[in-house]
Order: sequence, then structure tokens, then C-alpha cells
Amino acid sequence: MNTINIGVVGYGYWGPNLVRSFAEVPGSQVVAVSDFSIERLAKVQSRYPAIKVTTNAQDLFADPEIDAIAIATPVSTHFDLALSALQAGKHVLVEKPMTVSSEQAKILIEEAKQRNLVLMVDHTFVYTGAVRKMHELVATKAVGDIYYYDSVRVNLGLFQHDVNVIWDLAVHDLSIMDYVLPSKPYAVSATGMSHVPGEPENIAYLTLFFENNLIAHLHVNWLAPVKVRRTLLGGSQKMISYDDLEPSEKIKVYDKGITVNGSPENVYQMLVGYRTGDMWSPKLELTEALQTEAVHFIQCIQQGDRPITDGEAGLRVVRILEAATESMKKQGALIELDKAKVAA
Repeated sequence: MNTINIGVVGYGYWGPNLVRSFAEVPGSQVVAVSDFSIERLAKVQSRYPAIKVTTNAQDLFADPEIDAIAIATPVSTHFDLALSALQAGKHVLVEKPMTVSSEQAKILIEEAKQRNLVLMVDHTFVYTGAVRKMHELVATKAVGDIYYYDSVRVNLGLFQHDVNVIWDLAVHDLSIMDYVLPSKPYAVSATGMSHVPGEPENIAYLTLFFENNLIAHLHVNWLAPVKVRRTLLGGSQKMISYDDLEPSEKIKVYDKGITVNGSPENVYQMLVGYRTGDMWSPKLELTEALQTEAVHFIQCIQQGDRPITDGEAGLRVVRILEAATESMKKQGALIELDKAKVAA
């Protein structure tokens, strides 16, 4: 297998992690990094003397030695950079969220398809051992029918100036849901508020509606005194607690639930029984998520596989982010994602 040469655009918050991960993955090497900041590029050179640096991303796209581009820049720049990279014949890994609009996402998907290039979105949580285990438990029906998905993702900061808290924090939970849940939402309602004049919303609540009485609720907040990363997934057979801040037992599976006896016609005879069984914490894959993701990206390029978090997954998440932002402006109005299912 040929070594895949990577160019990384952006060396701010996330870029150094991408450079480190691809530098450690067999079958890939980082050959160039671009960033506007001379100071950041100096850090690259001091740590990785063999890597070329430039302040112009176009230098990476024009370099015939580079096979793939990883983009870690503000979301407003993703579309132009990713499109230029694809048009230059490069495979692309773009940070989340994929683009600022679903229209932009569709253009990138079509461009990659026409050129037979890999387009992958950096939905990092999908590649964690915890989320992969949740996916497995749902897919194998160990949880039974899914009733609800409930998550809290709050902390103090980091305030973003270009996107609201939904685009910054809820994007993680939406990408997890897209991977774990067996169906896709048909409508979304969101409410939120800004407490800093002239800045985007810093707190928001999203409710997503699915078929078969499945409901999802996300709470995201930049103004919380504590950091919480907790998800509950309730099913007819088992219930899952996922706490990303837990050092070891991130996933706990509870044999808890209800049994309903009696006929719906006679509501007064309806008996709800409670089942409480054991709790167990499954063994999780310990490989760092970004490492797993980098390996997956390289394999998709080398073997022509379709990424788990491909452009279509990125588009689905962006569509929900758009709809939630629209709903928030209308103080929680229900926004359709699938008209046919809403009408039904």
C-alpha cells in the first residue's frame, strides 16, 4: 500500500491533534501544514522539522505530492477550502460541522462523488469506544425498542463568536445520534437565549421527533458552573447511561424498565410494573478516538471504502442544525425535516 501524504489546513485548537494523529498512523504521513499565523507555523517546525509550512492553503492544494487534506479551520471557511481541495483531486477530512448550510454540504458531496474522492467529516465521538459500544448494543437489539435519547452537554465557555451553542456543542450529540439510533428524526423544535449582547445564543434546548414514539432531547450551554457530558438512552429491554467524563466506566447498562399489563380499552385496569435488575459496565475499546478515525480515513482512501461519517452523515447533521436554528428564532416552532413523516 502506498503511503498517503496528508496536508493539514489550520493549526489552531484542533490542527495539532490531527497532525499528531496522522503522524502516528501507519500508512500516512503529514507532509505540509498551512496556517495564517507565523507563530503557529513556527511551533509546527520546532516539533516536526520535516513538515513543510505555508501561510497559503492553496500551496497544499497545488502540491502533487499531497494525496489528502485535513481541514481544521472555522466553520465559515470549510466550504471554500474543501471545494478547492476536492477540485484539486485531494481526498478531504473536514472538521465538524461540515458546512454552514445544507446547500454547501450537497455541493461538496456531489463534487467528491464525481471525482471518486473520499469526503469524510470529523465527527470524532463516533469513533470513541463508548459510542461504538452504544451503537453495537442498539444494533443487536440488546436494548430493545428505543424510547428516548436524552443528553446534557454543558460547561463554562468557550464562547464562540461565529456560531451559536447548537452549532458548537449539540453537533456532537447529533452526530452520535445519527450513528447510534436506528431511525432519523422527522422534525425538530428548539429554544435558546443569548445573555451576551450582540453574541449568538449561549444556551439551548432541542427536541427531536422520530417515528415509533422515539423522542430525543438535547441540552447545551456555555454558561454552566460545572462541566457535564451525560447521555441516557432508554429502551424496552435495557437502559444505557453514558458519561464521557467518567475515567473508566463511561458506559453503564441497566437491566431496568417497565412492564405494562392490562388492555388499553380499560385504562383503570392498566398496571405498570417496574423491573430492576443488574447493572454492568462493558469493556470498551481504549484506542484514542482520533487515532481510530485517522486509521479509518486512510483505509477508506486506500481500499475505496465508504467512511462511517461520510458527507451524507455531515449533511444530515447540518440539516438538523439549520432547522434547530430556524426553530429557535421562532421560539420553538416545529420545523419539518421530512414532510412525508410529519404529514403522516
